[in-house]
Amino acid sequence: MLIRSTWTLSLSETTILPPAYNLELVKRLHEQLRLEIGSEAIPSISYSGILGYYSTSRDFLTFQPDEFYRLSLCGLQEVAGQAIASLNLSPSLEFLGAKFDVVNREDEITSYEELYTNLVANEPEPVRRFELQFKTPTTFAQNRVHLPLPVPSLMFRSWLERWNNFAPVYLGSDELIVYLNGAIALSHHKIHTTTFAIQKGYVSGFIGKVTLRVLPHTDPLLANVANLLVQYSQFAGTGAKTRLGMGQTDVKLEN
Repeated sequence: MLIRSTWTLSLSETTILPPAYNLELVKRLHEQLRLEIGSEAIPSISYSGILGYYSTSRDFLTFQPDEFYRLSLCGLQEVAGQAIASLNLSPSLEFLGAKFDVVNREDEITSYEELYTNLVANEPEPVRRFELQFKTPTTFAQNRVHLPLPVPSLMFRSWLERWNNFAPVYLGSDELIVYLNGAIALSHHKIHTTTFAIQKGYVSGFIGKVTLRVLPHTDPLLANVANLLVQYSQFAGTGAKTRLGMGQTDVKLEN
Protein backbone atom coordinates (compact mmCIF):
# COMPACT_ATOMS: atom_id res chain seq x y z
CA MET A 1 0.00 0.00 0.00
CA LEU A 2 1.12 3.50 -0.85
CA ILE A 3 -0.74 6.49 0.53
CA ARG A 4 -0.25 10.23 0.48
CA SER A 5 -2.61 12.08 2.81
CA THR A 6 -2.67 15.87 2.70
CA TRP A 7 -4.43 18.04 5.26
CA THR A 8 -5.33 21.68 4.60
CA LEU A 9 -4.85 23.75 7.76
CA SER A 10 -5.73 27.26 8.90
CA LEU A 11 -5.13 29.43 11.95
CA SER A 12 -7.40 31.68 13.98
CA GLU A 13 -4.50 33.82 15.20
CA THR A 14 -0.88 34.63 14.40
CA THR A 15 1.29 31.73 15.51
CA ILE A 16 5.01 31.68 16.24
CA LEU A 17 7.04 28.48 16.24
CA PRO A 18 10.74 27.68 16.62
CA PRO A 19 12.56 26.59 13.42
CA ALA A 20 12.99 23.06 14.80
CA TYR A 21 9.23 22.63 15.37
CA ASN A 22 9.27 19.69 12.96
CA LEU A 23 10.92 17.46 15.55
CA GLU A 24 8.11 17.96 18.04
CA LEU A 25 5.37 17.71 15.42
CA VAL A 26 6.68 14.52 13.81
CA LYS A 27 7.01 12.93 17.27
CA ARG A 28 3.42 13.92 18.04
CA LEU A 29 2.19 12.47 14.74
CA HIS A 30 4.04 9.18 15.29
CA GLU A 31 2.47 8.91 18.75
CA GLN A 32 -0.97 9.30 17.18
CA LEU A 33 -0.04 6.76 14.50
CA ARG A 34 1.21 4.39 17.24
CA LEU A 35 4.45 3.96 15.33
CA GLU A 36 8.00 4.18 16.65
CA ILE A 37 10.12 6.91 15.11
CA GLY A 38 13.73 6.38 14.12
CA SER A 39 13.79 2.58 14.41
CA GLU A 40 14.01 1.93 10.66
CA ALA A 41 17.19 2.24 8.58
CA ILE A 42 14.98 3.30 5.67
CA PRO A 43 11.95 5.25 6.90
CA SER A 44 8.54 3.93 5.92
CA ILE A 45 6.98 7.38 6.36
CA SER A 46 7.81 10.66 4.69
CA TYR A 47 6.49 13.91 6.11
CA SER A 48 6.26 17.43 4.75
CA GLY A 49 6.18 19.67 7.78
CA ILE A 50 3.80 22.60 7.46
CA LEU A 51 3.90 24.02 3.92
CA GLY A 52 2.78 27.54 3.08
CA TYR A 53 3.74 31.14 3.68
CA TYR A 54 5.47 32.13 6.88
CA SER A 55 7.90 34.88 7.75
CA THR A 56 11.22 34.13 9.35
CA SER A 57 13.38 35.83 11.88
CA ARG A 58 16.58 34.54 13.43
CA ASP A 59 14.89 32.39 16.05
CA PHE A 60 11.23 32.05 15.00
CA LEU A 61 8.80 31.27 12.18
CA THR A 62 5.58 33.32 12.10
CA PHE A 63 2.44 31.77 10.54
CA GLN A 64 -0.55 33.97 9.65
CA PRO A 65 -4.33 33.48 10.15
CA ASP A 66 -5.25 34.64 6.61
CA GLU A 67 -3.24 31.86 4.94
CA PHE A 68 -3.93 28.19 4.21
CA TYR A 69 -1.27 25.64 5.07
CA ARG A 70 -0.75 22.01 4.06
CA LEU A 71 0.71 19.00 5.80
CA SER A 72 1.36 15.66 4.08
CA LEU A 73 2.16 12.20 5.38
CA CYS A 74 3.11 9.34 3.05
CA GLY A 75 3.18 5.66 3.99
CA LEU A 76 5.52 3.43 2.00
CA GLN A 77 4.43 0.02 3.31
CA GLU A 78 1.28 -1.63 4.64
CA VAL A 79 1.59 -0.91 8.37
CA ALA A 80 2.50 2.75 7.92
CA GLY A 81 -0.08 3.16 5.16
CA GLN A 82 -2.91 1.72 7.23
CA ALA A 83 -1.92 3.85 10.22
CA ILE A 84 -1.98 7.02 8.11
CA ALA A 85 -5.30 6.04 6.51
CA SER A 86 -6.83 5.69 10.02
CA LEU A 87 -5.27 8.88 11.43
CA ASN A 88 -7.81 11.47 12.53
CA LEU A 89 -6.39 14.97 13.05
CA SER A 90 -9.76 16.74 13.19
CA PRO A 91 -10.80 19.18 14.44
CA SER A 92 -7.33 20.60 15.09
CA LEU A 93 -3.63 19.83 15.23
CA GLU A 94 -2.08 21.15 18.44
CA PHE A 95 1.60 21.18 19.41
CA LEU A 96 4.06 23.56 21.10
CA GLY A 97 1.16 25.89 21.99
CA ALA A 98 0.06 26.21 18.34
CA LYS A 99 -3.41 25.23 17.15
CA PHE A 100 -3.93 24.58 13.42
CA ASP A 101 -7.56 23.94 12.48
CA VAL A 102 -8.10 21.09 10.00
CA VAL A 103 -10.04 22.39 6.96
CA ASN A 104 -9.84 19.42 4.62
CA ARG A 105 -8.16 16.09 3.94
CA GLU A 106 -7.28 14.47 0.61
CA ASP A 107 -5.95 10.92 0.16
CA GLU A 108 -4.08 9.49 -2.81
CA ILE A 109 -3.89 5.70 -2.52
CA THR A 110 -2.18 3.25 -4.86
CA SER A 111 0.12 0.24 -4.65
CA TYR A 112 3.56 -0.76 -5.87
CA GLU A 113 1.94 -3.32 -8.16
CA GLU A 114 -0.37 -0.71 -9.70
CA LEU A 115 2.45 1.75 -10.33
CA TYR A 116 4.67 -0.94 -11.87
CA THR A 117 1.89 -2.33 -14.06
CA ASN A 118 0.74 1.05 -15.36
CA LEU A 119 4.14 2.67 -15.82
CA VAL A 120 6.37 -0.25 -16.85
CA ALA A 121 4.67 -3.61 -17.51
CA ASN A 122 2.03 -2.15 -19.85
CA GLU A 123 4.85 -0.57 -21.90
CA PRO A 124 3.38 2.96 -22.21
CA GLU A 125 4.95 5.57 -24.45
CA PRO A 126 8.02 6.77 -22.52
CA VAL A 127 7.94 10.18 -20.88
CA ARG A 128 10.85 12.32 -22.05
CA ARG A 129 10.86 15.19 -19.58
CA PHE A 130 10.23 15.40 -15.88
CA GLU A 131 9.79 18.65 -14.00
CA LEU A 132 10.35 18.14 -10.31
CA GLN A 133 9.60 20.66 -7.61
CA PHE A 134 11.44 20.25 -4.35
CA LYS A 135 9.14 21.89 -1.83
CA THR A 136 11.25 21.42 1.30
CA PRO A 137 15.05 21.50 1.65
CA THR A 138 16.59 18.48 -0.07
CA THR A 139 20.03 17.06 0.55
CA PHE A 140 22.02 13.86 0.08
CA ALA A 141 24.05 12.27 2.86
CA GLN A 142 27.58 11.44 1.81
CA ASN A 143 29.64 10.02 4.67
CA ARG A 144 29.73 12.84 7.25
CA VAL A 145 28.58 15.68 5.00
CA HIS A 146 25.43 16.60 3.09
CA LEU A 147 25.35 17.63 -0.59
CA PRO A 148 22.55 20.15 -1.35
CA LEU A 149 22.57 19.68 -5.15
CA PRO A 150 20.14 17.92 -7.55
CA VAL A 151 22.56 15.33 -8.95
CA PRO A 152 20.46 12.89 -11.06
CA SER A 153 22.32 9.74 -9.98
CA LEU A 154 21.85 10.66 -6.30
CA MET A 155 18.15 11.32 -6.81
CA PHE A 156 17.59 8.01 -8.61
CA ARG A 157 19.67 6.11 -6.03
CA SER A 158 17.56 7.62 -3.25
CA TRP A 159 14.28 6.56 -4.89
CA LEU A 160 15.60 3.11 -5.94
CA GLU A 161 16.82 2.31 -2.42
CA ARG A 162 13.35 2.92 -0.97
CA TRP A 163 11.57 1.14 -3.83
CA ASN A 164 13.72 -2.00 -3.51
CA ASN A 165 13.28 -2.01 0.28
CA PHE A 166 9.48 -1.84 0.28
CA ALA A 167 8.19 -2.98 -3.12
CA PRO A 168 7.53 -6.60 -4.12
CA VAL A 169 9.10 -5.91 -7.53
CA TYR A 170 12.91 -5.57 -7.49
CA LEU A 171 14.17 -3.08 -10.05
CA GLY A 172 17.95 -3.50 -9.94
CA SER A 173 20.97 -2.08 -8.20
CA ASP A 174 24.15 -0.22 -9.12
CA GLU A 175 23.94 -1.28 -12.77
CA LEU A 176 20.58 0.47 -13.10
CA ILE A 177 21.94 3.64 -11.51
CA VAL A 178 24.93 3.58 -13.89
CA TYR A 179 22.60 3.23 -16.87
CA LEU A 180 20.22 5.97 -15.72
CA ASN A 181 23.17 8.26 -15.01
CA GLY A 182 24.07 8.00 -18.70
CA ALA A 183 20.50 8.24 -19.96
CA ILE A 184 18.93 11.04 -17.86
CA ALA A 185 20.34 14.56 -17.95
CA LEU A 186 19.65 17.56 -15.78
CA SER A 187 18.56 20.12 -18.39
CA HIS A 188 17.39 23.05 -16.25
CA HIS A 189 17.15 24.11 -12.65
CA LYS A 190 16.00 27.09 -10.67
CA ILE A 191 17.01 26.35 -7.13
CA HIS A 192 18.53 27.98 -4.10
CA THR A 193 19.97 26.63 -0.92
CA THR A 194 18.45 27.11 2.49
CA THR A 195 18.80 25.55 5.91
CA PHE A 196 16.67 23.03 7.75
CA ALA A 197 16.63 23.01 11.54
CA ILE A 198 17.36 19.71 13.26
CA GLN A 199 17.86 18.91 16.92
CA LYS A 200 21.53 19.88 17.07
CA GLY A 201 21.90 22.55 14.40
CA TYR A 202 21.06 22.98 10.75
CA VAL A 203 21.39 21.01 7.50
CA SER A 204 21.76 22.75 4.12
CA GLY A 205 19.36 21.75 1.35
CA PHE A 206 18.10 23.02 -1.99
CA ILE A 207 14.53 23.92 -2.89
CA GLY A 208 13.07 24.87 -6.28
CA LYS A 209 12.45 23.36 -9.72
CA VAL A 210 14.59 20.84 -11.60
CA THR A 211 13.98 19.50 -15.12
CA LEU A 212 15.30 16.10 -16.15
CA ARG A 213 15.49 15.03 -19.79
CA VAL A 214 15.61 11.48 -21.14
CA LEU A 215 18.36 11.34 -23.77
CA PRO A 216 17.61 10.07 -27.31
CA HIS A 217 18.05 6.36 -27.97
CA THR A 218 17.42 5.48 -24.32
CA ASP A 219 15.94 1.99 -24.02
CA PRO A 220 12.14 2.55 -23.72
CA LEU A 221 11.85 -0.01 -20.91
CA LEU A 222 14.49 1.76 -18.84
CA ALA A 223 12.99 5.16 -19.65
CA ASN A 224 9.76 3.81 -18.17
CA VAL A 225 11.64 2.57 -15.10
CA ALA A 226 13.02 6.10 -14.71
CA ASN A 227 9.46 7.45 -14.91
CA LEU A 228 8.34 4.91 -12.31
CA LEU A 229 11.00 6.08 -9.87
CA VAL A 230 10.24 9.74 -10.54
CA GLN A 231 6.55 9.11 -9.83
CA TYR A 232 7.48 7.20 -6.68
CA SER A 233 9.37 10.27 -5.40
CA GLN A 234 6.02 11.91 -4.65
CA PHE A 235 5.50 9.30 -1.95
CA ALA A 236 9.04 8.53 -0.83
CA GLY A 237 10.50 12.02 -0.95
CA THR A 238 14.08 12.58 -2.04
CA GLY A 239 17.40 12.32 -0.24
CA ALA A 240 18.07 12.41 3.50
CA LYS A 241 15.84 13.09 6.52
CA THR A 242 12.55 12.67 4.66
CA ARG A 243 10.96 11.39 7.90
CA LEU A 244 11.69 14.83 9.44
CA GLY A 245 10.33 16.99 6.63
CA MET A 246 13.16 17.29 4.12
CA GLY A 247 12.97 16.26 0.43
CA GLN A 248 9.24 16.72 -0.27
CA THR A 249 8.90 16.27 -4.04
CA ASP A 250 6.19 17.03 -6.61
CA VAL A 251 6.32 15.94 -10.25
CA LYS A 252 5.08 17.38 -13.54
CA LEU A 253 5.46 15.29 -16.69
CA GLU A 254 6.14 16.53 -20.24
CA ASN A 255 6.54 14.49 -23.40
